[in-house]
Amino acid sequence: MSLPFVPRDEDLKLLTGAGRFCDDARGNGEAHAVFVRSPHAFAAIRGIDSTAAKASRGVLAVLTAAEMTAAGVGNVTLAAPVPNGASLVVPHRPALAGEAVRHVGEPVALIVAESEGAARDAADLVEVDYEVRESVTDVAAAIRPAAAQLWPQAPGNIALDWPGFVDDAGTRAERQRIFAEAAHVARVRLINQRIVMAPMEPRAALASYDAGSDRYVLACASQSTFVLRQHLAQCLGVGAEGIRVVSGDVGGAFGMRTSGYPEYPALLVAAKQVGRPVRWLGTRSEGFVIDNQARDTVIEGALALDRSGRFLALEVDVLAAMGAYVTSHGAFIATANFARCLPCMYDIDQIGMRFRCVFTNTVPTGPYRGAGRPEANYCVERLVDAAARLTGIDRLELRRRNLIPPDRIPYKTAVGTTYDSGDFPALFEDTLERADVVRFKERARASEARGKRRGLGISCFLEIAGGQPGEGAAIGFPGESKLLLTIGVQASGQGHRTLYRRLAAERLGIPIDAITVEHGDSDDGVPSAGAVASRATMSVGGAVYRAIDLVIEKGRRVAAHVLEAAEADIEYRDGIFEIGGTDRRVPLFELADRARALVREGIMPDDLDTRTTYDAAPTFPNGVHVAEVEIDPDTGHVDLASYIAVDDCGRVLQPVLVEGQVQGGIAQGAGQALLEWGYYDDGSGQLLAGSFMDYAMPRAADLPDLVSETRPVPSPTNALGVKGVGEAGTTASLAAIMSAVADALPEAPELDMPATPERVWRALSRT
Repeated sequence: MSLPFVPRDEDLKLLTGAGRFCDDARGNGEAHAVFVRSPHAFAAIRGIDSTAAKASRGVLAVLTAAEMTAAGVGNVTLAAPVPNGASLVVPHRPALAGEAVRHVGEPVALIVAESEGAARDAADLVEVDYEVRESVTDVAAAIRPAAAQLWPQAPGNIALDWPGFVDDAGTRAERQRIFAEAAHVARVRLINQRIVMAPMEPRAALASYDAGSDRYVLACASQSTFVLRQHLAQCLGVGAEGIRVVSGDVGGAFGMRTSGYPEYPALLVAAKQVGRPVRWLGTRSEGFVIDNQARDTVIEGALALDRSGRFLALEVDVLAAMGAYVTSHGAFIATANFARCLPCMYDIDQIGMRFRCVFTNTVPTGPYRGAGRPEANYCVERLVDAAARLTGIDRLELRRRNLIPPDRIPYKTAVGTTYDSGDFPALFEDTLERADVVRFKERARASEARGKRRGLGISCFLEIAGGQPGEGAAIGFPGESKLLLTIGVQASGQGHRTLYRRLAAERLGIPIDAITVEHGDSDDGVPSAGAVASRATMSVGGAVYRAIDLVIEKGRRVAAHVLEAAEADIEYRDGIFEIGGTDRRVPLFELADRARALVREGIMPDDLDTRTTYDAAPTFPNGVHVAEVEIDPDTGHVDLASYIAVDDCGRVLQPVLVEGQVQGGIAQGAGQALLEWGYYDDGSGQLLAGSFMDYAMPRAADLPDLVSETRPVPSPTNALGVKGVGEAGTTASLAAIMSAVADALPEAPELDMPATPERVWRALSRT
């Protein structure tokens, strides 16, 4: 059951320009920072001469690796562990490079001046003596014997060679037998091209240091101030209490703002050195060569089938580019997140995996909407289409034969996960009906009459959402009949205030206007793993429910004292505590004030202010998406003609938020499928798609009316019955769109992303 529809609380402020973004932050007497960055992909640093820069007008300080070492700055990377105790090579990533640079854009020096202009002028005067080395930017080329080696501790540029969750001699032998005896084996080699995240708001920060309290403060856009504080504390070698992180409104995150970056500790050290707040505003050009990028994987997949088309075994071999350094979750995404999505919606008993995480002279990769899930689904769905072509079995019928039936759920997968809920066959048929697939041939003939080719693509996706660690929530009663709800996850457009105010109002039975939601300050002390992995609603929502239940539990004790009754006789309903069956009652907010007074008097041990945490088990959102494309064979232009998405995200709490999440994800997936490509020059290591002149982003005209509907099956593993929906659109859309392109181009079914006009035209010209 959904909550009543209401407009998003956030929109009025944002649409009227009242939002507070990082560029709006100001510090008293602030100075301005500019970074000197490497123009080379791989080079030794033989020396840095900053004499002229230091003497430049308005310059307050020039910091290099020497100042970072003196300040005790450690490794910028704080990497999440990979399952099964696998050994991941985590090189030292400096705040400012001192011995070598390993990608274009890596920071080498930091200029602090009275104005941004003065800092930029001084940055041009810093002379860095580079000894340029041969670089490697292509992930497949990086593992070749003759490739440039980035790190001596990573021979062959391999940061991690991970066999998956299940890897023993017996299962390997069984898979080998199945593939050897299978009636059919479909194979694909797929490239998930590198993606530049390019959020609306470039990265920026305001750093300060209070000598009196020996405490750093960093204001920047993040996905969790709690997580970023922990990261900075580790990097700076101080206790968490020595750092405060604050975030205001965030103009786009999508995973890019989960981890720390070299700029942040460098700015904090600079603020301490100059004794003033230091402000840095990254430019769009900088963002292209310093912000975490994504995807950049080469996937080889094989699917064994029997004569009837039943799936017998799946094997995947993945090369995933880490970039020059490992980020907090880069390796985890490329391995565990990918693996835990398998076998998607299909019943496949045997799964073999190999994941190699590879260093390249490129911007490091990290989470981006989907984060391993789109890669896994793309692999499986392209394999199913390849199997349909190989066997001659209709691709819809082939899927029908292999979907996990509802009587097999809970379903234990070959990788060790358990699908807790879902009805995949019913969802599949429902989507085909809503997409009017039976009349597709009529639409294809109409397109042909206009000189166009029309193709239909389908994507049956399943992903993993949520997981440990849990989330926190705090409820406070500041007075004046108000309730303050504090959460740790940072909003960046999802509608957190809209959702959590309404959850709390519904649970407590009080007016929405009485509730204020706050987040974005690590001093709140609410533990959080961040707004990532489509986990917020199930984890934060669970924490909110638990906190409210604790408030009511404590309220009964206080009400029993105030009303002079037994605690067992106290009932709570719609903001009122009362003695059951009587008219003796006390409102929630009045009781909160009374409880605080009773605590001061030493009569009660605790007031109604409450904080708690909640751990939610992972869930498995799923859905079926159908895309149709029209291709102009004369130009190669691909028009996304229609898109129908039907998702099972568990209980739908706010339909408008679900629809927005799905549509936004589809738009980003369409961008990757048809337009976006962060490509490098192999010789120089330069990012050739280094601006919006070279890197194509989807615009409104590139998208049809996206139809987003739901067919929910509530999850039994969390208090709200939700499954997560933030990654769904991106996870499903790559395969749906590229399947449609392949359907329209039967002579070139293996065309890979991005299906740009030039690549489509060339594919047609070769036939």
